[in-house]
Amino acid sequence: MQIVILGPPGAGKGTQSLLIAQKLGLIHLSTGEILRKAVEQDTELGRRAKEIMQKGALVPDDIMIAIVRQTLSSEEMKSGFILDGFPRTLNQAIALDKILTELNFNDLRVVNITANDDELVKRLMLRGRKDDTIETVKHRLEVYRKQTSPIKEYYEKKCRVYDINGIGDINEINDNIINVLKEPVTRPPVKARNME
Repeated sequence: MQIVILGPPGAGKGTQSLLIAQKLGLIHLSTGEILRKAVEQDTELGRRAKEIMQKGALVPDDIMIAIVRQTLSSEEMKSGFILDGFPRTLNQAIALDKILTELNFNDLRVVNITANDDELVKRLMLRGRKDDTIETVKHRLEVYRKQTSPIKEYYEKKCRVYDINGIGDINEINDNIINVLKEPVTRPPVKARNME
């Protein structure tokens, strides 16, 4: 099983990804973890990423995609994985699709954790950075929506996307996710159009 987990900042992606990975015996891959490993292994891509990160800039898509390809090519990934924080852009989602096809991974599930803005703002303000204000937090959510809603639409045309309410007890939310992931994927796509 290959899982992509989507959701706005503060929705609980990291927490849920770890729990899902533990319960289903998958490898949890967060964007930070993938980059850290590449830097530690001192690969050419890792060195390029390190240089960019040291300047405080975001690692560009081409390097990020190449690092993800390298990571997913390793033998241990064959037992299944969950991607947390990747893809972040439509370009990354399209590239990930190609990588999965190349590597013969064909059991992709997409979980989208949802939560209303009031709850997300509250959570982000509680755990937030010192310089976070209501305005900067709302801006981060806005940026997320612009960048990531096209990813959800892209996946909805290709596979089943499970919308899970991210408000409530962490374990109950996790049970809901595990239950939908255990459903057989033999149904037709949710948004099948009449071919007339």
